[in-house]
Amino acid sequence: MTGARRILGIDPGSRVTGYGFVEVRQGELVYLASGCIRTLDGGATERLGEIFDGISTLISTHAPDHVAIEQVFLSRNPNSALKLGQARGAALAAVARAGLSVSEYAARRVKQAVTGTGGASKAQVQHMVRVLLGLESAPANDAADALAIAICHINTQRPQAFSRLRMHGSR
Repeated sequence: MTGARRILGIDPGSRVTGYGFVEVRQGELVYLASGCIRTLDGGATERLGEIFDGISTLISTHAPDHVAIEQVFLSRNPNSALKLGQARGAALAAVARAGLSVSEYAARRVKQAVTGTGGASKAQVQHMVRVLLGLESAPANDAADALAIAICHINTQRPQAFSRLRMHGSR
């Protein structure tokens, strides 16, 4: 990654899909935006359309260079795994339509990249995302997860450079 690169991290969900935009500028992680796409109570088709439209709008608004998304994890409940896979598919379809490349990361790998341990809690991920990006408060769970996915991608692309990244505001 040369120069400033803008990464969109996506934490897919059928009811709440988290998103987060992070850039690396002059060796520093820079927070740009984050939030959640919350689908309305409706049928699966409507919710998937909302995810697709929401991700498409975010891509148009923030113009990422690359997208990182969480992989589907195995679930004890096949119905939950199916719904998650469908939400992920709607997000990936929006990414494909925009012509962006995408990288996929397992949840344990994301936690390892951000907290140092693959078994970190949601609270630990939120805390480290807040610290790494110099945020005044921790983002909502799904937004923090999406930001962590973007940070994981940056870490994975240039691990030797990531060790030299400065935390926001540190010199």
